[in-house]
Amino acid sequence: MSLIPSFFGNRRGRSSGAWDPFSALDAFDPFRDFPINFPSSAAVIPGGGGENTAFVNTRIDWKETPEAHVFKADLPGLKKEEVKVEVEDDRVLQISGERRVEKEDKDDTWHRVERSSGKFVRRFRLPENAKMDQIKAGMENGVLTVTVPKAEVKKADVKAIEISG
Repeated sequence: MSLIPSFFGNRRGRSSGAWDPFSALDAFDPFRDFPINFPSSAAVIPGGGGENTAFVNTRIDWKETPEAHVFKADLPGLKKEEVKVEVEDDRVLQISGERRVEKEDKDDTWHRVERSSGKFVRRFRLPENAKMDQIKAGMENGVLTVTVPKAEVKKADVKAIEISG
C-alpha cells in the first residue's frame, strides 16, 4: 500500500477497499464558512452571511494620477444596480454590493460550487485633497471605476525676509 495518494485515480486497477483519506480532499474546504474580517481590506456586512459565504475577495486597485484618485474593482457577473458607491463622513469612500446565490432546481445535480456569493463592503479613507462633491462612478464589462478628482494643492508662498545687522 502506497503512502502517496494517487491524484489520477486508481491506476493499478485494484481496489483495496481501504479508506483513502485523500479521496475527500476535493470536497473539503476548512474555510468555507469562516468569517473573515480584515480591518484594512475587507469587512463582512453585519447581518449578512447565513447560508451564503462571505464575498470578501473583492479586489480593488487604487491609483493616483496627477488629476484624480482612481479605484477599479473587478465585479464579474454583477449589475450596476447590485453595487452601491457611497461617501461617508470624514472622506470615507464605501463600495458595497451583493452577489446572490443561484436558485436551485430540484432536478439539478451540483458537481462543484466555486463561485463565491454574499455581501461585501470595502472602505477607503480619502486624502485631504479629494473633491468630495465631484466623485463619479461607472461600470463596464464587470469592472467598476470610481474617479475622485483632486483639488490643486496650493504651494506655500515663500517670502524672503531681509536680515538686518
